[in-house]
Amino acid sequence: MTIPPSFIQELIARADVVEIVGRYVQLKKAGANFMGLCPFHGEKSPSFSVSPTKQFYHCFGCGVHGNAIGFLMEHAGMGFVEAVHDLAGQYGLQVPEDDASPEERARAAGQRQKQATLSEVLEKAGEAYRKQLRQSATAVDYLKGRGVSGEVARQYGIGYAPPGWRTLASVFPEYDDPLLAESGLVIVGEDGEDKRYDRFRDRVMFPIRNVKGECIGFGGRVLGDEKPKYLNSPETPVFSKGRELYGLFEARAALRDMGYALVTEGYMDVVALAQLGFPNAVATLGTACTPEHMQKLFRFTDAVVFSFDGDAAGRRAARKALDGALPFASDVRSVKFLFLPAEHDPDSFIREFGADAFARFVSEATPLSRFMLEAAREGCDLGSAEGRAHLASNVRPLWGALPDGALKRQLLEDIAGLVQLSAQALTELWAPPAAAPRSAAPPSAAPQRYQNDSGRRSPGGRYGQERPSAPPAPRGRVLPLGRPDVAARLLLSNMAEWETLSHELHGLLCDLPGAHGQLFAWLDSQLHEHGAQPWAALREGLRGLPFETLAERVMTGPDGAPVDAGADAQAADAVAELRNVLDYMLDDHLKAQESEAIAAAGSDPHAIERYRALQTRRRELQMRLRAGRNST
Repeated sequence: MTIPPSFIQELIARADVVEIVGRYVQLKKAGANFMGLCPFHGEKSPSFSVSPTKQFYHCFGCGVHGNAIGFLMEHAGMGFVEAVHDLAGQYGLQVPEDDASPEERARAAGQRQKQATLSEVLEKAGEAYRKQLRQSATAVDYLKGRGVSGEVARQYGIGYAPPGWRTLASVFPEYDDPLLAESGLVIVGEDGEDKRYDRFRDRVMFPIRNVKGECIGFGGRVLGDEKPKYLNSPETPVFSKGRELYGLFEARAALRDMGYALVTEGYMDVVALAQLGFPNAVATLGTACTPEHMQKLFRFTDAVVFSFDGDAAGRRAARKALDGALPFASDVRSVKFLFLPAEHDPDSFIREFGADAFARFVSEATPLSRFMLEAAREGCDLGSAEGRAHLASNVRPLWGALPDGALKRQLLEDIAGLVQLSAQALTELWAPPAAAPRSAAPPSAAPQRYQNDSGRRSPGGRYGQERPSAPPAPRGRVLPLGRPDVAARLLLSNMAEWETLSHELHGLLCDLPGAHGQLFAWLDSQLHEHGAQPWAALREGLRGLPFETLAERVMTGPDGAPVDAGADAQAADAVAELRNVLDYMLDDHLKAQESEAIAAAGSDPHAIERYRALQTRRRELQMRLRAGRNST
């Protein structure tokens, strides 16, 4: 599905970012802007600014910024398309879809309406369950016995389903309404419509919410030892257990404040941990952690800790989680595995040893790299050649699932040491049998000369160091590439690198004026919708778009031939060059913010504080740039 860029521009122009942000953040007028406490990091003095004239928000503390669509993506964890639809719905706009037929559009509209209707049905049931909890001394005593306070029960919307077979008939007078069965609240027997009964009976009810806070299903836990202990809603048009995480909506702010997500195995683990000082806990819904789960978590935090029992079942669950986590374990993310003593779950461990002991356990959890090697070594006798060969066979698919980067290269060295081969020999062993040596890159793949923002010509590659320039263009003078051009070329050549960039850099690139900003915003939307794609696929998607000419220009070499995107993506210094050029762009951006803070010092009491914080960030950034130049 492609949303026309013109509609995105119209939507941003029509949306009031102050109104959108103000629904989640308490804002106060401060000069021409509005200020509040940043929802993306903990702070006591407001540094979160929302500009009604520029229609963007910016935090001077953590650097996050963007427009109304970006706020919904950052704060609610929505994907780009989901955020556009959500925002358009708030302003009564219909999202056009360029490549959709009238039938597809009608089907999509019907699906969205069905989802909204099912969520309304589930919300109504959830309210009824909460009323039943207040009337059930047995259920209240159970929760009190588990240490759950009334405040936490309200925060998570906990309720109770009474033991009757048709309790919901008093909530929904039309008990035969097909929506009750479609939402998973009612089971229809094989004997026909007369055999209808409530799915959840005599259970404590945990509403499952999506990242927007809408009820999409339930989990029910028995009060005693009956089986099954936990019962989830079935798969429905609004609920898929492979994509949803219990407690994620409630944990959003805590994930940013505490710096990591704690993934547990059950509803009560999440609620108990929130009660005991760890509101950053979430739980999978009776299934192994999937790539979709990881993708959602990494929209809110760069660190995930899986908590499992230390028994064999816990190790098996951790092994499955490892498979889901590997493709997302980039150099800027952390994934760890916490194994508690076999006799404890997080709740019982904290109650016996205290929150500090649990926090220490979390900090000392097993890093993904070590757990990956431990999993691969299982059953391998490294004292024999056969055992080492077995290890090499086990670890190859795990290592191959990692994204390219420093972590993957370091692990190659570690694996090579374990199997007693050189890293080069191991790479050759794992190379596809038919692979031929890569030929030298054509002249068009050579680094291009580009121009920095002040107009000075700089050599291709990393800023501030001399490298051979590209051969002279045979067809006349070619304009040098600017920093945004270089960033565009490197990201179009290796789209997966976009996901490794910080939210601040995403905002910086997407907010660039003109075609550059539109190109980066489109690239971001393509990654959310389709995942990383090669340049050839991106080229097809660009046809007819207003920034197509820009993309073609940056992907054309100085000799007029197309850049070899494959070679550029795999070049040893391509990622380093991208980081370097983005650091220079960020330095310019921070410098401009310093000037804004100084200009506002006369009317804003917090301006000087922001200026000093920006100065500190720039000094650290400039030290990194100097270190990069000195190391080459």
